[in-house]
This record gives sequence, structure tokens and C-alpha cells, in this order.
Amino acid sequence: MSIYREYDIRGIFEKELNEASVVRIGYGLASRIEGKYVSVGYDARSHSPILFEYLVRGLNAGGKTVLDMAMVPTPVNYFTSYQEWNGITPDASVMITGSHNPSEYNGFKITVDKAPFFGEDIYALGREIETMPMPQTVARDVIEIDAVSRYVDFMIKEFTHLKGMRERIVYDCGNGVAGIVTEKIFGGLGLNTKGIYIDPDGTFPNHHPDPSDEHNLEDIKKLLEKEGDIAFAYDGDADRIAVLTHKNNIKGDMMALLYSMKMTNPVVVGEVKCSQVMYDELERRGGTAIMYKTGHSNLKVKMKEVGADLACEVSGHVFFKNRYFGYDDAIYATLRMLELIHDGIDLDAELAELPEVFSTEEIKVETTEKEKFLIIDRLKVLLQNPPKGFPHIKDIIDVDGVRVIFDTGWGLVRASNTTPILVTRFESTCKADATLYERVLNELIAEAKGSL
Repeated sequence: MSIYREYDIRGIFEKELNEASVVRIGYGLASRIEGKYVSVGYDARSHSPILFEYLVRGLNAGGKTVLDMAMVPTPVNYFTSYQEWNGITPDASVMITGSHNPSEYNGFKITVDKAPFFGEDIYALGREIETMPMPQTVARDVIEIDAVSRYVDFMIKEFTHLKGMRERIVYDCGNGVAGIVTEKIFGGLGLNTKGIYIDPDGTFPNHHPDPSDEHNLEDIKKLLEKEGDIAFAYDGDADRIAVLTHKNNIKGDMMALLYSMKMTNPVVVGEVKCSQVMYDELERRGGTAIMYKTGHSNLKVKMKEVGADLACEVSGHVFFKNRYFGYDDAIYATLRMLELIHDGIDLDAELAELPEVFSTEEIKVETTEKEKFLIIDRLKVLLQNPPKGFPHIKDIIDVDGVRVIFDTGWGLVRASNTTPILVTRFESTCKADATLYERVLNELIAEAKGSL
């Protein structure tokens, strides 16, 4: 059951994701899809095409026809659900990807009827598969579709006004699948670009494809310094982005502030790790800011519920409903950022105008799958009667873990839904207070762990 996660299915090829498990995943998933057609794509990992064939067998055995888009970025996979293919509109989609995980990993990101398939739906599927016999093999039922060309044409048409931009754009595909579409889109728009590690290679020979880790940005920073005005970097399946200027590594919450500048009274959903600056500034500008749970599936569902224009995670997932379809797409986010520059917005100058805060990166505290949520529950109890000398608590937001609001900032402790860790982050308008909030909450975490 360990491969069935909150947002997706993820495990090690052959050990956990093998013929027996994946055929049954396809078969079990088929019973949860009302229509007949499922679009399936995969990333650059060497075992992704193998898993594709296993999944097809299971889906076909369950009575579904597979629309085969071959190797694509995850957002291209999502895109297929909003298109008609020779009179066929997909009823579900599956992306075979290990995202930014090590090369031995792979997994499945699933949407059904344009909505994320996650949480209890995934866990229930896992429980069913545990006792499911292998389904009988039926005739292969697959229709090939050219999703990449349709996606590329869409982007060029949507952003034709960017043609002629002379800014020097550099980017790093990390040997993930972003390069399948970036070259065609940038070329079609006649942009002044230079890319590195463009060719998909599931062994990731140059660096790990996770742009939220500063170590993986070293090469693109050097290229930006020498030959660029703006830089972008993508994760393994191109649903997450890093944006770099000569002065800033712009995190997802600050990207949301920049993107929202061109929207009238925007409704923006952010996760609990987002800076208070983002929430306060959006409200000050006349927008509506909503804090919600971390996780791409959670944010997509919340966006639909509240009719949001935009959503973001600090890690670089950015979701556009404004002029788009409401999912996270790093390629689309790139073009929207270039659009801001094209329209004369100085990214660094806009960021410099924001209130100064002192923030930590995400800090991970190792624990166990069994204890991580128990620690959060215990922490909530301890915060009701904090120890002597504990900083004044203005509010506690418990939509996802605990975000403790202090006089000059906040501290967050939440349990990761995908790994056996607690994630913490701290922010204050005063550097000393940020350090204080980190210290006292870590002491309370230690007390919570010790009481279990």
C-alpha cells in the first residue's frame, strides 16, 4: 500500500511498479471511469514505455480505449482532456512520471473527468488491488494522437504577441521532458533563447531535475550571468518552474503576485507555506487571497470550488484558470512571465517594492509515517497552553498542519503527505523574531515527539 500516495501513485520500477501491480492498477482504474477513452502519456524514464504497456493492458481489460500520446510533459497530458481528437474527448488521463524523484522511481498522475483523482480515491484503489486477481488479456485497443503538435500550436497562437521579443532568455530542461515542446514553441515565436540539457534522458546525467533545490540551479545561473536577461528551469515532467533574474530566485508565491498584476480583482489560492506578503499584498490590491492545503490536487479542487483565477505553491507549481484551463503548467507559466516583461514590467523593481521579510526555506524534520500526523495533533494541544516565555500567539490556522501567527510573522509545521517528514517554514519582518519562532516551535516539536 505504500505506493498509493495522497496525490498520486509512486514507487520503484520492478520492485513496486511491475507487470502484476500496474496491469491491475489499470484494470481497477477503468472501473472508476464512466466513459470509454483514457489519454495516456509518459516521461523520459527508460521504464516509462514499459509501464505504459502494462497500464494499457489493464485499461483495455477494463473496457477502455487508450489515446496514446507517447512521451510528453505532464501539462500536455492534462491538455488532452480539454481537446477533441477526431470526435473523441478523453474521459480521463494518466501521466506516467516519476516527476523529480530519482531515476529508479516512477508513478501515475491521474485525472478523471478533468478532476484530480487523489486522496481516498487512490487509497481505495490500492486496497482493492491488494486482493485483485490478474485480469485476462484482451485485444490491444490504442489510438495514437499527436498531442505535442496540438499543444505547441495552441501556445504559439495564444502568445503570438511575444514575437520579436529581444530579451535573452536562457533555460534548463534538466534532461526532463520540457525540451519536447520548448524548442518548438520558442522557435515558433522567434524568441531569443538558449537552452541547456534539453534532450530527454531519464538517467538525468547533468543534475537532478528539481528546480526547488538551489544546487540544481548552478549551471543555469552561470548561463544567466554570462548570456541571459531572464532564466527558467523545469522539473522532470515540466509542471513546476523556477524563475531567475540577476537579482532574484522568484518563488511561486512571488510569481503569483507578479502574474496577478495583469488581472482585475483576482481570486488567488495559495498554500500554507506561502509568504504572508503574498496574501496581504493581494488583498491590498483589491484581490481575494485564500489559504489552503499544500498539494497540486488540493489546489486544483479548491480553485474550482471558489472560482479562482490563479493558484500557487512556493515550490513552483503555478495554476492558471485566467485565460487557461486551471492546471499547473511550467511552459505556460514561462510564457505568461515573458508576457509581463514584454508589457514593460520590471520584475526585480516590483519585488523590491514589497515589504521586507526574513524567511527560511522549507526545513524538513525526519520522523515516521506512523508518527508524523500524531505529532501534529499533539502540537495543536500544546499550543493551546504554550510554555512560559513562548511568543504571543495571535492566531492558529490549521487548514494543513499548524500555521502559528505571531506578532511579527509566522511559523508553519505540517506533515508531508508523500514522505515521512514534517515540513517547517518561518517568516518575520524581524530577523531575530524569525529565528525565535523557529527555535520555540522546534522545541515544541521535540516535546510533542517525546510525548508519543
